[in-house]
Amino acid sequence: MLPRGASTMPPPPNPAAYFPPPRVTLPSGLEILRTYSGAVIFLEILFGTIVWILVASTRVPLPLLQGWVMFVAVTAWFLSIVFLCVFLFGYANRIAVNWNQTDFLFHGATFVFYFGAFLLQAATTSLHHFPRKFNSTTPEKILADHEYNISIAASV
Repeated sequence: MLPRGASTMPPPPNPAAYFPPPRVTLPSGLEILRTYSGAVIFLEILFGTIVWILVASTRVPLPLLQGWVMFVAVTAWFLSIVFLCVFLFGYANRIAVNWNQTDFLFHGATFVFYFGAFLLQAATTSLHHFPRKFNSTTPEKILADHEYNISIAASV
């Protein structure tokens, strides 16, 4: 039996909205390297370095296209290192951000930019057989055979 004046209804909720601090479910320190996110960041750094080296080692027949490829490779490489350092040095625990969503958005944006760079690099590679100088009597290709092979590797 309830005491006099007591009701079975719960008290009304507080009208002030309560937003709990975001939880970091990605580990800090070296444990980040054991997660899928850490592995993807490591692969982004590795392949970004490889693309950077391969594109920089060829002659640039189309500066606008390959300039964007280099920009994407260098920028994504640098941002991946910064993003990895945030977790390695424990800054993720000090910054109140939803790290799960930030991680998803970071990898999604990096994928979009790398895919665009892949399309531009593949477009540059596909112009291999076109002549460099249209009015010249000597057929000089846009990319030499060795540069063509490097450009294929950079595209992949």
